[in-house]
Amino acid sequence: MRLPLPLLLLGAWVVSGSLADRVSLSATAPQMDEEEKYSAHMPTHLRCDACKAVAYQMWKYLEKAEAKLHPGDSWERQELSESAYTDVLDRSCSQDWQDYGVQEVNHVNRLTGPGLSEEPGLSIKVMIRGGPWPNRLSKTCLQYLGEFGEERIYEAHRQGQETLEALLCGGSQGACSEEAPVPREEL
Repeated sequence: MRLPLPLLLLGAWVVSGSLADRVSLSATAPQMDEEEKYSAHMPTHLRCDACKAVAYQMWKYLEKAEAKLHPGDSWERQELSESAYTDVLDRSCSQDWQDYGVQEVNHVNRLTGPGLSEEPGLSIKVMIRGGPWPNRLSKTCLQYLGEFGEERIYEAHRQGQETLEALLCGGSQGACSEEAPVPREEL
């Protein structure tokens, strides 16, 4: 049985199978603090998620560009020229980033979108898109291009998606080396 989204957001009952299997679903928008609302930069507690999103988008853009070089039935990945991978990485950073936003997960605001893990379980999630998030992700992406350089990023990409993510996000100073975000206290 499919219910219109407004009914689900208001906590409507969903009937699956028999009438005895009822589950109440409701959702609220994440509450954002001052830094999340107004800062020009990615908030510290979202930097790991942002890094993973950037690594995923760089990898996806490079994979797509390499796929265009495959001659017919060849399974061998073709290498992009320096000018090609530089252009592809610039495009990955200048995209619109509209598929990303913030949602609350276990009382912690998390960045969500393609390449970021989904929390398992039956639930409705409300994600706030747009606003400052696309600009922050673009700035984060450009920061990594400047910090690591296109050649080093492309070399990591050629070794695999995990290697690219480890380069950008790992290490003792990487965005994902910090402690996990602290859950917000309910008011």
